[in-house]
Amino acid sequence: MLLACAVLPGRFAVATVDHGLRAESAGEAGMVARLCRERGIVHRTITLALPGGAGVQARARTARYAALGDWLRAEGLGALVTAHHADDQAETFVMRLNRGAGVRGLAGMRVRAAVPGHPDLPLLRPLLGWRRAELATLVAAAGITPADDPSNRDPRFERVRVRDALASGGGLDIDGLTDSMAHLADADAAIEWMAERAFASARRDADGLVWAMAVPRAVALRALERIVAELGAGQPRGPELARWHDALAAGGIATLAGVRGEGRGAEWRFTRAAPHRGGDK
Repeated sequence: MLLACAVLPGRFAVATVDHGLRAESAGEAGMVARLCRERGIVHRTITLALPGGAGVQARARTARYAALGDWLRAEGLGALVTAHHADDQAETFVMRLNRGAGVRGLAGMRVRAAVPGHPDLPLLRPLLGWRRAELATLVAAAGITPADDPSNRDPRFERVRVRDALASGGGLDIDGLTDSMAHLADADAAIEWMAERAFASARRDADGLVWAMAVPRAVALRALERIVAELGAGQPRGPELARWHDALAAGGIATLAGVRGEGRGAEWRFTRAAPHRGGDK
């Protein structure tokens, strides 16, 4: 907000999402509203009512972005801007690395993406090159005491454990991690470029499409995503796509998300699968 005041005065609005998970959250939202009022910034508090329990952070994220997307539309705003920074990016990298993520996941958060749940709304992250300490210095210089959310120190949450591990050193350098993520983002963009062209080369007929599979596996998996989007339903996860690809590469017949694939050497055929009670295989 402080940086936006300096570079975009009068050209933005602020929203605070109160998830309703802590007694202090309403007061913290009120503090942000006051800071905005003092600076002549339009502010809106969005109040949610989320139950606690398992998976609360993931559920809060989904609900938050859904509400923010609705707010953007209602206000006629052009994009959602968040304050994700380099430390957030490094934490995301380690968390995804621990889960065995591929190039797309390890490339981390993008500077420009889409608001989750609102694919037509831009999500901008202009502070990914800033460190947490740098932003804290700016806030302190403005005479503002930030709100303290105890969940940011709760080791039950994976992100907190990763944050603590990064803070303790252990040979990991956040600047180096973020540089590596930028290289992975370049590699991801190259794979996407190749996959789009591989998908465009497929021949379409009345039954479906035929694709000459003559690309590296990483590119083939992205092309298969596009085939499912055209012929099927849903968005299969990476491991599901990988198993489907490998079955077809072995010359088999397999179905995923409503799409039937037949591996025929270097030429694969894809059609819409007939419905059956057993679900996809």
